[in-house]
Amino acid sequence: MLNPTVFDWAILLLFLGVALGTGLSLRKSIRTSRDFLQAGCSLPAWVSGLAFVSLGVGAPEVIAMGAWGAHYGLQAAQFYLLGAVPAMLFAGLYLAPVFHGSGARSVPDYLRLRFDGRTRTLHAALLAASAIVTSGVLLAVAGRVLQALGVFDGLFFVLGWPMRQTFLFSIVLLAVVVLAYVLLGGLAAAVYNQVLQFLLLVAALLPLVYLGLVNIGGWAGLKAAVPAAHMHLWSGILHGGNAMGLDAVSLVLGVGLVLGAGYWCADFRVMQTAMAAESAESAQRAPMIAAIPRMLLPLLVVLPGLIAIGLPTPRTSMQVREQNGAIYHDTTVVPKQVEAGTGLVPARVDPASGQVQYDAAGHAQLDYALAMPSLMGHYFPTALLGLGIAALLAGFLSGLAGNLAAFNTVFTCDLYEAHVRKGESDKHYLLVGRLATVAGVLLSVAAAFAIAHLHSVLAVLLLAFAVVNAPVLAVLLLGVFWKRATAHGAFAGVLAGAVVAVLHHGIALPAGAGSGVHGGWIDPMLHYSGDLALGLYGGIAACSVALVVAALVSLLTAPRAAQELAGLVYSLTPQASTASRPWWKRPQTLAALILLAALALNIVFA
Repeated sequence: MLNPTVFDWAILLLFLGVALGTGLSLRKSIRTSRDFLQAGCSLPAWVSGLAFVSLGVGAPEVIAMGAWGAHYGLQAAQFYLLGAVPAMLFAGLYLAPVFHGSGARSVPDYLRLRFDGRTRTLHAALLAASAIVTSGVLLAVAGRVLQALGVFDGLFFVLGWPMRQTFLFSIVLLAVVVLAYVLLGGLAAAVYNQVLQFLLLVAALLPLVYLGLVNIGGWAGLKAAVPAAHMHLWSGILHGGNAMGLDAVSLVLGVGLVLGAGYWCADFRVMQTAMAAESAESAQRAPMIAAIPRMLLPLLVVLPGLIAIGLPTPRTSMQVREQNGAIYHDTTVVPKQVEAGTGLVPARVDPASGQVQYDAAGHAQLDYALAMPSLMGHYFPTALLGLGIAALLAGFLSGLAGNLAAFNTVFTCDLYEAHVRKGESDKHYLLVGRLATVAGVLLSVAAAFAIAHLHSVLAVLLLAFAVVNAPVLAVLLLGVFWKRATAHGAFAGVLAGAVVAVLHHGIALPAGAGSGVHGGWIDPMLHYSGDLALGLYGGIAACSVALVVAALVSLLTAPRAAQELAGLVYSLTPQASTASRPWWKRPQTLAALILLAALALNIVFA
């Protein structure tokens, strides 16, 4: 439980004021739908880069990676060094220049330009639905976390409100704040607040890691305090699987290719920050700028989990002291779930009975999701705790704003303008974009309450990814690099991949899970170690089928003339050529240096 003081609340209010002030300051610059939906395509490379990396390191990821750091150790860093950095470099070198140079307003719009309206509409509909579901998950997780940490308990106690309503209050607060600044400043407000979120995150987690390492005895003390397997990045992979239940195939193809490239290369919610850059060169540099801090983020989000599990477990104790002839007994009472935990990671408590939960072997089940918040509550003094809570709130707002900005763009440009009202004035589409923002927030809140009862939202997120991102990744790669790819092939590929993802989810089931949201609702013929493995293999299947179907159908249908593909295919995009620059100024040189640094980190922690 976190107990913010008046000073902490002052920092929280200051952060919320800055977030709203950002939208208010940009209000006068919103004159056209392009200003609102695309930030006027005027963002500097460094702003686009920091916003790019911020979208992948929101509060749910910080909490999840802290939990995985406590549970699995450095193996959680595989999602950064393998699942992000190579894909971000690829996006910067090859995809961002094509997307920006094509003049597309969104990834679905690029599919229209490269293929046809059918593929654009199919992907736009899937992407809009995915954005709402993901926003609902973010709000539901935010409500759970803020309620569990008791962030607003003091406020509710003072006002006399029932404590059970803190979940509702958290969801409504975040929804109202993000709605206000996106309505005022559009995509630009969302992007600049994402930059603010990233800076807050670094400012909050750097002292947390420093204090934890000093207290545990440095790197040597950390190695001595945690299980040996926790300190090896690639432990278990060569022997059939790692602690996360991933084998070499799901790790390399799932995390490294489909999940990494599907998110950082094919997801418009991320790519929109690069597509809104001021030039093709800035768009190309943005993902590579983002790859640098992304490579170092495991030190900020994974290490706290390791530290939390390695610190001494608090115990109820009593100290006897004598003062002025009187004997005093100072008793420190530790909650039972904390005393039954390991380190600062408390045991899981049954919400119905309030009792600590134990497994079949009699060991307390640890609530790893509280590793990061528990470390914050342990180390952060007054004011610094407010900074930590502000960073968590900013992380939730950042992800929600990214989804909302993508939803209003896709709805306005790729669905409404294309199929409902063509040829209207720009003011009309600006109004539609703002109304879509309001509708997106309301639908997200409704989705949050629908998802709130689920015990695991990971299965929902992975299914959405497999249905939406994995198929379009295959089609985008064909469209950008293969002039022979056709409109019929693209549509068939996206549709086939989405269907395969749904069918795979229906016939697969994680170990120990019941049929339903986790899968197996048709007939559980396939079995996986967990939700993560099931989701990754679902993405692999969807991407593979989409690639094969799109390629085969393209070979059987007539392609477009080469002159019609100028600016839409990498080899025919002038902005993608860097041969005239000195070698040290070429983006390939920067990408190679970043990749070498990532490989060095892999070797150090292997």
